[in-house]
Amino acid sequence: MTLLATGVDLCDMRRIERTIERFGERFLDRVFTPYERNKAEGRSGPARVGTYAKRWAAKEACAKALGTGFAQGVTQSQIGVENLATGQPILVLTGAAALRLAQLVPAGYEPDLMLSMTDEPPYAFAQVFISVRAG
Repeated sequence: MTLLATGVDLCDMRRIERTIERFGERFLDRVFTPYERNKAEGRSGPARVGTYAKRWAAKEACAKALGTGFAQGVTQSQIGVENLATGQPILVLTGAAALRLAQLVPAGYEPDLMLSMTDEPPYAFAQVFISVRAG
């Protein structure tokens, strides 16, 4: 396995909470996938905000690892965080984000995206590694 790129992000949960309070559904629909919204809305209080904040940080970290940030057509909603049955978070890329990942991967290789997230109020943190393995 060969490491191609990494990205990290630290997010203030209070900022995400204020943004949700101010912009509500418009913000949530623009940034988060239906899966992410369902996951967060199944929680209450600080756990709800923490779920959104960790996913915000994961999107930012992934955009950094892709080398685009939120430009070149890459948007927050194209970077989704889902969970395996074990609870392990995984990244699901669509649209321009998936295209950018494909551009990073050398011919004959397959990408591996690794995501780690955590929160300790008032902060949420995410780290993304993009590596490749022979296909």
